[in-house]
Order: sequence, then C-alpha cells, then structure tokens
Amino acid sequence: MRRPRLLYIPFWATLVFLYAPIVVLVAMSFNSGESAYTFEGFSLKWYGVLAGNERVLDGLVNTLIVAAGSTVLATVLGTLLAVGLARHTRSRTLDAVALMPAVLPDLVLAIGLLMFYGLVQFTLGVTSVILSHAVFSMAFVAAVVRTRLTGADPSLEEASRDLGAGPVTTFVRVTLPQLAPGIVAGALLAFTLSLDEFVIAFFTIGNLEQTLPIVIYSMIRFGVEPQINALGTLLLLVSFTAVIIGQRMTRIGEARAQD
Repeated sequence: MRRPRLLYIPFWATLVFLYAPIVVLVAMSFNSGESAYTFEGFSLKWYGVLAGNERVLDGLVNTLIVAAGSTVLATVLGTLLAVGLARHTRSRTLDAVALMPAVLPDLVLAIGLLMFYGLVQFTLGVTSVILSHAVFSMAFVAAVVRTRLTGADPSLEEASRDLGAGPVTTFVRVTLPQLAPGIVAGALLAFTLSLDEFVIAFFTIGNLEQTLPIVIYSMIRFGVEPQINALGTLLLLVSFTAVIIGQRMTRIGEARAQD
C-alpha cells in the first residue's frame, strides 16, 4: 500500500528545522565579510583569524585536556560499573543510582559538585572539571557497555573459569575483547559530551582557567563574531566524526555478536 505523500511533510519539516541552522552556520564560516549574518563572498580568512586567537587556543587546549582525562576515567569506571551491574549485582535500585548522573539536570549536578569541592576544600581548576565530567560521562559509558553486554556470550567466561583462569585473567582476555566495540563507542560518546559541555565546567573550573565552551560564551554575550562560525564548524566536524566512528564500532560489535 502506497503511503500518502502528506505524511512526508512533517518528516522533512523536522529535518529542515534541525539542520537548517547548522547549514547556515557552516556556510557563514566561509563568509569574506565582517558581518556574521550577511554573506558577501567565499573566504577562509576567519579560520586564519581563529588560528591566531590565543584565548581560543588556550581554551581549546584546556578542553582537550579535560575531554581526554575525563574520557579515560569515565571509560574505565563506566566499563567496570557496567560489568559489575550486569554480572555480579542484580538490583534495579543500583541500576537507577548508577545512571542517575545521566538524567539529572546539568545545573543540579554542577551545583552539587561545586558544594562537594567546597566541603572537601578541593581547589577548582582543570582537574576538578576532569573529575566532574568523568562523573557525568561515566553513566553514559556504563549504559553503552551494558547494552553490549547483553549480546556477549557468558558461556565463554564460564569456560575460561572452568579451564583454570582467574577472574582477572578471564576479564582481561575474554570479557574485554567482547566488549571492545561498546567500550570504544562509549569512550567516543564521553569525549564528545565533554568537548562541548558548558554548565558543569562553568561551575567547577574556577576563575583562572577557561574551557572552550566558556570562551565561546564570553565571546557571544554581546553579539556573534564571524570567527565563532568557523569555530562552530570545526566543533561540528569533530563531533560528527566521533559519532560516525562510534556508530561504526557499534555495528561491528553487533555483527560479531551475530556470527
């Protein structure tokens, strides 16, 4: 039965609503004019201006440090959390508690982390943001790895233990290879989330340093500069690349699970 063409109107309207601003942003990043809203000709000059902006470069360095550090912590802790919840502890309450940072409003989590750092007298800076983003991202990694665990074959782990391998050996040589696609996908997701996270970083970084989203916020408070479009385009490229790689790794894991 052929579907009415009118049903496609909401679908295409939604796509236009979602992606039209992104297309405009990318197109205006190649604008030769001084205005961020009027296209006057093709040029790459704003990418050059962006490369010479020391404040943006410092924010980028801090963001990459935070993203890399929090991704490592979130991936390790999230993987162990997922394995523990799936293999050793069956509790819906613990499942809900473990995934709570992913569903809590960012503002609530940021205020809670700020109060905690003040209570333990922890100095705010890049390190505090790394720990905060790890707490936030760990739940997402655990959810992705937990999904991958549902397709893993537990009989392989049982066979490994029956053959005399200890828990650590079984985990490293049997469980981890099965979870590798999910772990990589979770790590890429954690990196992407940390890369453009603003609220938690704003509350927990202190006054001496800034991440790139905070730099962008301070630059657009009184109007959008043309170089912001170039910066947004580069961030979109990084995010899309990470998402595509993560989806690819997930599909590889699903294909291996079916073989």
